[in-house]
Amino acid sequence: MAMTDDCVIVTGAAGNLGSVVARMLAMRGAQVVCVDRSERAFDMAGIDPARVMWISGADLSEKSAMDQVVAGAQARFGRVTGLVNTVGGFATGRVTGDALDQWDLMMTLNAKVALVTSACVLPAMQAAGRGRIVHIAAQPGLKAGAGQAAYAASKAAVIRLVEAIAAEHRADRITANCILPGTIDTPANRAAMPNAGADVWIPPAAIAEVIAFLVSPAGAVVTGAAIPATALV
Repeated sequence: MAMTDDCVIVTGAAGNLGSVVARMLAMRGAQVVCVDRSERAFDMAGIDPARVMWISGADLSEKSAMDQVVAGAQARFGRVTGLVNTVGGFATGRVTGDALDQWDLMMTLNAKVALVTSACVLPAMQAAGRGRIVHIAAQPGLKAGAGQAAYAASKAAVIRLVEAIAAEHRADRITANCILPGTIDTPANRAAMPNAGADVWIPPAAIAEVIAFLVSPAGAVVTGAAIPATALV
């Protein structure tokens, strides 16, 4: 579905998933604000560069930094109608006295960044009269396994966050959802798990298709959901 009236902020836009999402949205006509620590851009072939804005170096756990991202998007494109937040981290460890640093790290990268980015885009979406928010959660956010306390708790926080946003902003025509992906087929995962069955891993483009639907006009029918993206059938 054409998205020529949309301006979507994509965080982690230089990453394996974020870059695919950003390119897909731009190819479908959206104006895309790409935010990442890196300045590396995705393949721009076939995309009007005037529809893409890059912002690098922003610490998205800080409200002031995300406020600047939103202000920059509004100054360039006049509005913000979407947020796709792919920033996050993964770490495992048992519940011991040494787990406190890992807890703080996971809560910052996964939960706090989701909260900050959401809180900062909501006023802009209210001004635009509509909005779509999509975060990346994970299956352990529903049920943790051994060694997953900090990671699972942070992803559970993301799920609860989108539920609350969805309930609070239904009348504003703003939706909030999250994706629970399986193992994503990336070079980093293949290097880390060379003996795993990568043939059943999920291609980034498959997850990007789900995200693109959720941020499109057709995605208005889904809000407050934690959507599994775990199987190729």
